[in-house]
Amino acid sequence: MQQQGVECDFTDSDSWVILSPIEQSIKRKIEAVGTPLKDWDINIYRGVLTGYNDAFIISTEKRDEILANCQNEEERKKTAELIRPILRGRDIKRYGYEWADLWIINTHNGVKGKLPRIDVNEYPAIKAHLDQYWDKISKRADKGETPYNLRNCAYMEDFNKPKIIWKIIGNRLGFALENKNMILNNACYILTCGDGGLEYLEAMLNSNAILWYSFVTNMNKTGVGDMQVGAQNINILPIPKNPKEKQILCEYVNAIHNNIDQIIMNKIESLVCKIFDFSEVEQQYLLQFSRNIYQ
Repeated sequence: MQQQGVECDFTDSDSWVILSPIEQSIKRKIEAVGTPLKDWDINIYRGVLTGYNDAFIISTEKRDEILANCQNEEERKKTAELIRPILRGRDIKRYGYEWADLWIINTHNGVKGKLPRIDVNEYPAIKAHLDQYWDKISKRADKGETPYNLRNCAYMEDFNKPKIIWKIIGNRLGFALENKNMILNNACYILTCGDGGLEYLEAMLNSNAILWYSFVTNMNKTGVGDMQVGAQNINILPIPKNPKEKQILCEYVNAIHNNIDQIIMNKIESLVCKIFDFSEVEQQYLLQFSRNIYQ
């Protein structure tokens, strides 16, 4: 005796996903007005891998010690410019992040035709610090031309751009705008967009609709059920390019950056639902789904 049944259309080449009627409707509406991010003018890159974090990722106290060991003001100034704030995956939340007062010694390996490789001999205080870890940094696989250098990173300059950031693995999705030139570690991804409107993308990626779409249709899972939010998963998310509500969404998101206010977050969700033309029943379904994830 059939107690539950649902008709699904498997006529295209996409992976099979069995969905209820309301889920099929939500999926159709998202895909009808959204453009996959792979068709936007975007770049997605993974964060920096040092090969030995104990040497290259330091506390504020250690940074101050290195700067105090500089021989003159000129060395101190350029050394300070080389030591950059870094974010880890665990630091990133929805619409923001909590910096853990950590820094990366950015002795990058250069970018061909753009940036010269960092010569650590021009930074004696940094060299003295790294020399304490010579046995480890000299044997690591992920290194540049010398053990003092980080591995090649052709997109190093993109860390200086405004960008959307998120952690790769977690039980919750959380996207944030970062515009203070921070570097990210290899537990994160960054997204830069030539089309502008990063605040708008932040709102859409954090919405209940895209959370549901990601979780149900295309997100890889770890053995314990956490989501693996790789570039290939983000690339296929259907985001409407230029809805008339785009500007007001950006304004709401800028307000959220100053104060995480539930009333404004509700307004963001209402606008996103309007863009996708969700019914009241569909909105409540997505809201409950989100609550189950973020509770």
